[in-house]
Amino acid sequence: MGNEYFNHRCKVETKRIIWLIGLIFASVLIIQHFELPYRDQSMLSLLFSGKSHFDNNNRNNSSPSTSVTKSESAIDESPYELSNENDVGLVSSISPSSSLNFGENGSISISIPPENSRIGGGPTSPDISPGPAISPSRSASPIINNEINDEESKKSDVIESPPKEIPLVLSVSEMKDTLIRSRVSSFSKSPHWPSKADQELLEARIRIANAPIIGNHPILHAPIYRNLSSFIRSYEIMEEKLKIYIYKDGKKPVFHKPRLKGIYASEGWFMKLLEESKQFVTNDPLQAHLFYLPFSSQLLVDYVYVPDSHSFHEINVYLKNYLDTIKGRYLFWNRTDGTDHFLVACHDWAPIETRQLMANCIRALCNSDIKEGFRLGNDVSLPETKVPSPQKPLAKIGGAPPSDRKILAFFAGKMHGYLRPILLKHWENKDPDMKIFGRLKKDSYAWHMKNSKYCICAKGYEVNSPRVVEALVNGCAPVILSDNFVPPFFEILDWESFAVFVLEKDIPNLKNILVSIPESRYVEMQRRVTQVRQHFLWHSTPLKYDLFHMVLHSIWYNRVMRLSP
Repeated sequence: MGNEYFNHRCKVETKRIIWLIGLIFASVLIIQHFELPYRDQSMLSLLFSGKSHFDNNNRNNSSPSTSVTKSESAIDESPYELSNENDVGLVSSISPSSSLNFGENGSISISIPPENSRIGGGPTSPDISPGPAISPSRSASPIINNEINDEESKKSDVIESPPKEIPLVLSVSEMKDTLIRSRVSSFSKSPHWPSKADQELLEARIRIANAPIIGNHPILHAPIYRNLSSFIRSYEIMEEKLKIYIYKDGKKPVFHKPRLKGIYASEGWFMKLLEESKQFVTNDPLQAHLFYLPFSSQLLVDYVYVPDSHSFHEINVYLKNYLDTIKGRYLFWNRTDGTDHFLVACHDWAPIETRQLMANCIRALCNSDIKEGFRLGNDVSLPETKVPSPQKPLAKIGGAPPSDRKILAFFAGKMHGYLRPILLKHWENKDPDMKIFGRLKKDSYAWHMKNSKYCICAKGYEVNSPRVVEALVNGCAPVILSDNFVPPFFEILDWESFAVFVLEKDIPNLKNILVSIPESRYVEMQRRVTQVRQHFLWHSTPLKYDLFHMVLHSIWYNRVMRLSP
């Protein structure tokens, strides 16, 4: 009897031990599968090390090299301040099933460089105030090999690359087709773990798809939109739901210091108005649908780029260190690999500055060039606006009525790039109806815009130009002379209803193209120009449907529409 009881107990305990071992083994497999928040570092090491991935990167990172002729400068210090605001979203012992406690819970050690550290010849501390490094404010991009030769950076994130084969010139109708295809075939990667914000975005997508038909609207006119009903529904949901978390990390002047004048002022005005917004900004990242990276692409060039180096090496390393800080301190980039993060950048070099490290982000770019990797349906074409005075962002609006505009076409500007000299070669002083000049005085330039039917918006070094917005503000129908340029808010506005697109190869035939447009058609276009320009105006206090809200909406809209239904 005693032996039978002993054998029975042995069998029971053996089964219990085997079950326990199996449970432990399965738990280890699950933890190793998720490997949060970094794929090259197991969860177990995060649980017990008490150190961040960024610490190890800083200690082990060797200076990248580039294949250009320049003096290499080793940059292995992080130039970024870390936000101490409740230590929100710090990486500690967290798994997908853990509760996220935000506040004064576990912290993480991150090495911080000396305050007087410098990057690329410019100040990296607000306490240092020498003048910025002299660099071209608007010139052709350096020709370089701008890869970061760093093994960690190569395996950090999965980058969604643009299509490899793009036609030499993509027409506006082909851009439309590409956008439509992207809406049904190209979606963001699924997040590594879900959030309440994801569900709200999916619900918004359904509501937009089922928007009620709107016939008339007091200030929005259907012909200038792709789908007025969808736009109004999407805009209303944005006003109701959208919350954005702005990272506090990053030092001035590159971060959190908007520049509000000049031809790159769009990125500065957006930064200023968003950081002041109480409606859209949240201090609770768990509520956020989008995360803003608040840096200036212009100030990156002024303070980080090494003059005459013809290299983006320092800019790449500077941004990489910033992203390593974000990834090491917070969970949010790692959850989506950056697909719910966005940047707003207007400098000509911004596509190159961001295409390697931030390709998964939504990028609002002035240089919206299909050939430079601009992705229809994901990236946003940012209007380039020349703001002469921060105190008065609004230009003098309006001009002569259509019947009083006696000049057929007008252009004036510096001879930037290859195209403008060709334009002047064919049309300068060749025809009294075609007022094509080099540089003009400011008053003469404005008068010609206000008294011309068509304003030629010819590309300079890059596809974008402030003339597009200037034409709209002055009531002049824009003629886009810039192959592969995606015009602003392309996902919302029907540009062919109020603008003319001319291929660069058709410059010799420019007058015939414009003369062939019936007068009634021109009058209708000009009327629509006056209707659409409300979307291209900055206001010190944002107004409904103005430029600030339109940029924000396009970012929101692309995020919503890229979610897999």
